[in-house]
Amino acid sequence: MFRAAGQKILPGRTILQIIPALDTGGAERTTIDVAAGLVDAGARAVVASENGRLVAELQAKGGEWIRYPAATKNPLKLGLNIARLKRLCREEGVALIHARSRAPAWTALRAAHSLDLPFVTTYHGIYGGRAAPKLLYNSVMARGDAVIANSRYTADVITRLYPWARERIEVIHRGTDLSLFSPSAVAPERVEKLRSAWGVEPGRRIVLLAARLTGWKGQKFFIEAARHLIAGGLSDTAFIMAGDAQGRDHYARELDELIAAHQLGKAVKRVGHCADMPAAFLAAHAVAVASTEPEAFGRSAVEAQAMGAPVIVTDLGAVPETVVAPPDVAAAGRTGWRVPPSDARALADGISEALSLRASQRSAMQARARAHVEAHFSLRGMVDKTLAVYERLIERKSDRRTR
Repeated sequence: MFRAAGQKILPGRTILQIIPALDTGGAERTTIDVAAGLVDAGARAVVASENGRLVAELQAKGGEWIRYPAATKNPLKLGLNIARLKRLCREEGVALIHARSRAPAWTALRAAHSLDLPFVTTYHGIYGGRAAPKLLYNSVMARGDAVIANSRYTADVITRLYPWARERIEVIHRGTDLSLFSPSAVAPERVEKLRSAWGVEPGRRIVLLAARLTGWKGQKFFIEAARHLIAGGLSDTAFIMAGDAQGRDHYARELDELIAAHQLGKAVKRVGHCADMPAAFLAAHAVAVASTEPEAFGRSAVEAQAMGAPVIVTDLGAVPETVVAPPDVAAAGRTGWRVPPSDARALADGISEALSLRASQRSAMQARARAHVEAHFSLRGMVDKTLAVYERLIERKSDRRTR
């Protein structure tokens, strides 16, 4: 790992993170990463949750897991959960509670207030619903002593819905493990294995869209963009859609039918889940993020840039803030392209420009993109900033108690 921040206040302190379950996902992965940073800082990292496949990894990194029914939304059980969590905090000597999901956040909020403990929340996504009951339920995530937003876009949404939380919002972008997402860390054999599994012939370029199969991820516009480019004479490129259907078999069939209708079967491939994303991004000559609805963060765009792949993203939600592009900089300083959402022609134009880069231009863009990710989206940066929030709140609470 790395030597984390938090050397002044955190050593010997017990920090409790609470999340429904430790299965795979962005919130769960961030929980593990922060726990590892806490251990490196000399603190106790405790996670309360139901079971999950990441429990073993948490424990391997020095964190401690406590079984807790954090996923329940049953109002009759919440009172019992509050009492149970208060007892856990007293027994473990918890100094701060960090909630990463709405259901356990209501329990954690009441326990923290009762015990006079600092309370932190993180918005890992944008919660839907505009009806008053739903807004009230969601509002618990804006009630932390610090409210961590995973992007500026997320922070703006929180401020619009809960303006009273404005002064407590901290933007901390999700971190990428740059030791994994590094071109030097990926052996050529891993890339060749993927190309072979995808049926991509030697010498053929790859344009990749890596996202689960759901309509708002823009796979249909990606297919249309491929159609435009192939009709315009592009013949040496495979368009790969990597992502699990997650039960959306009807949508997967729609994509297959669209590919067949345009006679694109030799050029456009749907390859299912990819377990080796560093190799996938390294194999790609360009990466598209074609979302048609706002995303709370742009993980694929960040990871692709870390691996040196030019990115073309829709100018929507948080994804654009992960990519340096005009009008923010001159074209020569870009790390990718931002294009209008739901516009296959614009997406095709961006892909075409990325594929047309000369070797020197591509090399320079790769260096800029890597430097951009290292400066703004590293795992170390995310953990250090999070631990700094913990340290500040614990110190503030301690000062108030001694007055």
